[in-house]
Amino acid sequence: MTIYAIYGATGHTGRLVTSELLARGKDVVLSGRDPERLAALGQPRIHPASVDDPESLRALADSADIVVNCAGPFATTGLPLAAAAAAAGRHYVDHALEVHHVRRLFEEFGAPASRGGFTMLPDASFYGGLGDLLAGAVARGMSDIERVTVAYSVANWKMTTGAVATARLLFADTDRIGFADGALQFGFVEPRNAVFAFPPPVGPRTMIAPVPFPEPLTVPRHVRTRAVEAQLTARTFEEERAFTSESLPAEERADSEYTVAVQVLGAHGAAAGHVRGRDLWRVSALIAAEAAIRIAEGGVKSGVLSPGEAFDAVEFLTTLADRGVFTLELPTQS
Repeated sequence: MTIYAIYGATGHTGRLVTSELLARGKDVVLSGRDPERLAALGQPRIHPASVDDPESLRALADSADIVVNCAGPFATTGLPLAAAAAAAGRHYVDHALEVHHVRRLFEEFGAPASRGGFTMLPDASFYGGLGDLLAGAVARGMSDIERVTVAYSVANWKMTTGAVATARLLFADTDRIGFADGALQFGFVEPRNAVFAFPPPVGPRTMIAPVPFPEPLTVPRHVRTRAVEAQLTARTFEEERAFTSESLPAEERADSEYTVAVQVLGAHGAAAGHVRGRDLWRVSALIAAEAAIRIAEGGVKSGVLSPGEAFDAVEFLTTLADRGVFTLELPTQS
């Protein structure tokens, strides 16, 4: 019997991941800091634990086969949970958008995970993870790639407390990680306004470019390219309720609209593809749940991997599209 430990189970994403796993007949143990809130979820297995209590985290990892971390900001929760999972030899999945946390997992746990036969998958989420998968799918079969651009058009995004904290950390960070001239680049890059031509009906949009998402770190792990950049529609953070929606009920968070598009430019042509749908929180939950199930049930190599590195990107995205979570268009080449 495979057991999935969900940390941050009382939060919005944690509840969605838990619901998805339960709907698919999986056994879960729910964890977080607050015993009363955990008990209120009505599940038989709960395990209170705190990121400042390593023993409680190790006991949580020992109780399960895979740890799914849904509690942001991951700059705070990610390393303690990942370290506990690694010490116990357990698989680990998180939703981290924070590029420095993702890089630290690659650097610190890559060799131990490979030797220990377990898999660690950061950034299994909408931002970053979906872009990483889509980049792998669009770039398939291409050579001499000059540039990969991952562009997010997001409207009506209503952030949770964890998402607000993460956004503030990301945009205050001056130690950015980019990828240009075939190598990682470090240091602050002044954001600029750019225009990205999304497919209809979205069309051209003013973008913040670059945004400090993980794709410049993750995409080059499985796509040979000279440059990677992530962009986000400028309007996303201009919307009044984006930063004032922490207490909204779950149903009101489900009305976000998004298009995620990837453009791959190569010496011998170009390719483009996109996904379009509603409720980015549900997409995040389904990516994490699907990834966790595939890892726990075998067939994914050990080590620290990005989503596009761990899975067949086309097949993974097609599986999500077949479940009605978004529409998928792959790719248009010229």
